[in-house]
Amino acid sequence: MSRTDNTAATHAKDRTQPTPAYPERRIDSKSLLGDDGRVIIEHDGQHYLLRQTHAGKLILTK
Repeated sequence: MSRTDNTAATHAKDRTQPTPAYPERRIDSKSLLGDDGRVIIEHDGQHYLLRQTHAGKLILTK
């Protein structure tokens, strides 16, 4: 490519994020965790505990 050939260059305004094949699912953490702030998730036969800490962070443990 020569110095004057910039056909491969893409302008920033022309770049777009790819559209996901499926819309992302969003679940409110309060709905998911319930009043106790914790939920057990079963994945491939294993049980995981998802809980909210006192600081408002989420922790997933096996």
